[in-house]
Formats: sequence, C-alpha cells, structure tokens
Amino acid sequence: MEKVNTDALEWREYDHGDATFRRKQLSSAVGADDIGCSLYELPAGKQSWPYHYHTANEEALYVLAGKGFLRCADGEDSLTAGDYVALPADERGGHRVVNDSEEPLRYLMVSTMHEPDVTIYPEMNKFGVFVGSPPGGRGERAFHGYYDLDADTDYWPE
Repeated sequence: MEKVNTDALEWREYDHGDATFRRKQLSSAVGADDIGCSLYELPAGKQSWPYHYHTANEEALYVLAGKGFLRCADGEDSLTAGDYVALPADERGGHRVVNDSEEPLRYLMVSTMHEPDVTIYPEMNKFGVFVGSPPGGRGERAFHGYYDLDADTDYWPE
C-alpha cells in the first residue's frame, strides 16, 4: 500500500484563459496504474478542461467544497459539496466543470486508465488519440495527437 497526503504535493497550475485551475495528481503520487485520481481547484469564475468525453475511460467527480455547475450532455447541472457524478465512456459523459461562484470550487476527479483512448472535443471540433498511456497517464506514449474531427482521408493511397 502506498499513501500520500495532499499537503505533501505541489499544485500544478493551468492557465488558458477561462480554463484556469490547479491540479494535484494523487494517483501518480502513489504509483497507481489502473485508476486515476486528481484533486482540482477552480478559482471563482473559471472553468476546467474544455468540454469533452472519453471513448474508453469512465470518469467520476466528487465535490469537496464550493459550488458551481457541470456542463454535461443534458445541459447544465448544479454542483455543491457532497455531489457525486458518474460520467460514462461515451457522449453521455461529456462534461466541463464551471465555477460561477465567488469562492474556489474543489473536487476530486477519478477515472479508469484504459488505453488506447480517443477523447472527443465536440465544441472545438477536435479529437485526441492516446496510445501507450491514457489521458492523464504517466507513462511514455507510443502515439498521441489532436486532430480535426472533419479531417477525412482515403484508406488506400491514390
């Protein structure tokens, strides 16, 4: 068994306009292979990763403190401390966490760590491919990249 206290970990800062948040990768700190878990903190008025869903990995969100809302496939749903949300590995699991309050929003994000995974970003008209290590994974990737959803090519060269 490996154990870590969140106080022992440094925050990693992400700042991409409205997508501004801090993250501590708990599962990485204990060497977990098959399950991912990160602690997130969204400042007031900020958002998490762009709206997306995974095709191979389920995710779950548990709100520790604060409030905000979850943009999801069905629209928007409020979030408050104690809420737990399961996000299936398909378009029904599409999500983005938004803090529309005046206080920080802190939550855990847990996921399976299957690979390969294709992550779809419908609002950005992109998809990501992850082979060798899943999104959020710590291992070396044999292949990964982001591509335009509308890009199409023939199988056979002309």
